[in-house]
Amino acid sequence: MGNFDLKEIESSIVKSDLGMTPQNDGKVIRLRVPELTEERRKDLVKNIKKICEDARVAVRMARRDANDDIKKAVKDKTMSEDEQKRVENEIQKLTDDYIKK
Repeated sequence: MGNFDLKEIESSIVKSDLGMTPQNDGKVIRLRVPELTEERRKDLVKNIKKICEDARVAVRMARRDANDDIKKAVKDKTMSEDEQKRVENEIQKLTDDYIKK
């Protein structure tokens, strides 16, 4: 299987908390996908919502850091205030686009 070690892959699947137990026969890894019960579906939705919120927070933190860098550039006189407004608007547009996605 190339450079991949099945034991490492199997171990990673177990650590991933996917709720699947890998079966390694030495050549391939088989995964039995658990039945999608209402409880499991609700857990998946809850996990996805958390992942999405974490991503939105990360995007907003990146916006904050970029805006801080812009303010520093204006203070250091390496960027004009007009350029600051243009770039801040561009950053906000990107932020809005990624939050929407």
